[in-house]
Amino acid sequence: MESSQPTLGGTWIITIIMVIVVSWIVFKYLVPGNFKEWRNFGLIQAFIIALYAEMYGFPLTIYLLTSFLGFDIPWLHVKGHLWASLLGGGDGMAMVEMLVGYTFVFLGLSLIVRGWQQIYEARKEDRLVTHSIYRYIRHPQYTGIYLAIFGQLIHWPTIPTLVLFPVIVVAYYTLARKEEKVMIERFGDEYRAYVKKVPMFFPGREKIMDIFKKDKEENTV
Repeated sequence: MESSQPTLGGTWIITIIMVIVVSWIVFKYLVPGNFKEWRNFGLIQAFIIALYAEMYGFPLTIYLLTSFLGFDIPWLHVKGHLWASLLGGGDGMAMVEMLVGYTFVFLGLSLIVRGWQQIYEARKEDRLVTHSIYRYIRHPQYTGIYLAIFGQLIHWPTIPTLVLFPVIVVAYYTLARKEEKVMIERFGDEYRAYVKKVPMFFPGREKIMDIFKKDKEENTV
């Protein structure tokens, strides 16, 4: 019965814990250095705060939808899976929404971590990274950010996070372009050739399959 389900909001301790933990994970693997990187990290920080403040604190989006737009959405935690609530899909659809969303989130986080591992090794050796995940996309960490945020918008959409998403996309696209100019100045024709061969953020379907095959081969060695 719906009455036995947890209600929306009010658990600010969980909000604080989630914001701290998720922010630490993102900071650890993005490692912002210059002003532009810190600015973009600030946008992600705002997204994290907005997400968990509504998920566990006060459900502003559902409040606005029910109070001013006439939607009938019970104040239950499961109804925070808003696409299911708006489409009348019930709790089963809400669970599917959550699973699909978290699939994108974990895929995005894996790209962020793998990208960080390759960059960390390359910086120690002062070389250009063109192998592993960088064989398929030039900015795997930024792709990971896009996927993780997109997954959260599937899992738990809110008005503030929907507004922030395109801002974050543009901010990291702009940062990637500026970083590539620096890489061309540093590595010259080697990086130009790399740019011509490897897409910026998203590989084709065949390349996605190659990534999974490569991971399987590495795990069986």
